[in-house]
Amino acid sequence: MTQDLNDNKEESKEIIFSQSNDLLNTKQDENDSINYNFLRPQTFDDFIGQSKVKQSISIAVSAAKERNESLDHVLFYGPPGLGKTTLSQIIAKQSYADYTHLAGPTIERAADLVGILTHLKENEILFIDEIHRIPKKVEEYLYTAMEDYRIDFPTGSGSFAQTMNMKLEPFTLIGATTRPGLLSSPLRDRFGLSYHLDFYEYNELTEIVQNSSKILNLQIDEQSALEIAKRSRGTPRIANRLLRRIRDYIQVKNKKKIDLRSINESLEIEGVDSLGLDRLDRSYIKILSENFSGGPVGIEAITASLNEDQLTLIDVVEPFLLKIGFLLRTAQGRKLTNIAYEQIGKNPPMNHQDELI
Repeated sequence: MTQDLNDNKEESKEIIFSQSNDLLNTKQDENDSINYNFLRPQTFDDFIGQSKVKQSISIAVSAAKERNESLDHVLFYGPPGLGKTTLSQIIAKQSYADYTHLAGPTIERAADLVGILTHLKENEILFIDEIHRIPKKVEEYLYTAMEDYRIDFPTGSGSFAQTMNMKLEPFTLIGATTRPGLLSSPLRDRFGLSYHLDFYEYNELTEIVQNSSKILNLQIDEQSALEIAKRSRGTPRIANRLLRRIRDYIQVKNKKKIDLRSINESLEIEGVDSLGLDRLDRSYIKILSENFSGGPVGIEAITASLNEDQLTLIDVVEPFLLKIGFLLRTAQGRKLTNIAYEQIGKNPPMNHQDELI
C-alpha cells in the first residue's frame, strides 16, 4: 500500500514537471511548422526590408546548414515591431531546427535556465525575447553555455559544496532586445552575429501593406497603401495593426475596398494623424511645449506629468519622435525642435530658438 502511494506521488511530480515545461517551451519538430502569425513572412524571400541584415543572416544559415553545424549565436536589437521575432522564426524554419521561444522576464531563477538548456536538442534554436531583462545572476550561466556548450552548476553549501558539470547539445541562442545598452559586455561579446534593425522606408511598408491586404482578401490601391505606410511610424507591426482596424471599419460601413476616405475616417477614430502620431505622442509634445516651454527637461518630469510608464516613453514614443526630427536628447534633457513647433502650429519661445541655433 505504501509502495503504491509512493508511486503515485512520483507520477504526480512527473506530470507537474511536464506541464511546467509546456508553459515555458514552444517546440517544433522537423516535420511540424512553427505557429506563425498569419501575417508573418515565413522565408527570407518573403521578408521585406532590412536587406543587409537579411543577406548576411541568410548566408550564415546556409553555410551552417551545409556544414551540419549549429548557427553562431545571434543578437537582434532595435525598436519594437521591426521583425526580430519573425527573423528568429525564419532562421529556425530555414535551418529545419527545433524552436523554443522564451521571454526574458520569465527566467527568474538559475534552475529555470539550466532546466531549459539541458533539454535542448542538437542544433536547436533558443529564442529569448527582451533578453536584457534576464537577472544578472542567471545570465552568468549563459556564458559557458554559449561558448563551450556546458553548464557549471554549484550544489550544496559549505564543506558539502561541489560543482556539477553538465554538457549541452550544440545550440543557437537568438537574443532580441530593445535596450542593447543594458546587456552586459560578457554576454554581448558572445554573440557571433549582431544586427541592428532600423525603421522601414515608405516603399517597404507600402509593399508590406499590399501583401497583408492580399492575405486578408482586401482590395487596396497603391496610393491607399502608401497612406497607411506613412502613418505606420516606420514599423511593420503598426502597419498591419492599422490595416486590421481599417478592415474592421470598412466591414461595418459596408464598403468594398480601402480608399483614402476610409483610411482618414477610421484612423481619426483611432487617434492616428497623418504623420502616424497617436494620442500619447501628441500628449508628450503638448506637455513638453506647454508645461516645460519646449525643454530641456528630464524624462522623470515628463513621466510624472503624463502619468505614463517611463520605459514606454523611452522605448515606444521617443524613438519615432527622434527619427522625424521632433525631439532632441541633450545632456540637460529632452527638447522639442522647431519642426515640432511648426507641426503643432505654435511659435517656439525666443530663448528656445536661440539655443537651437
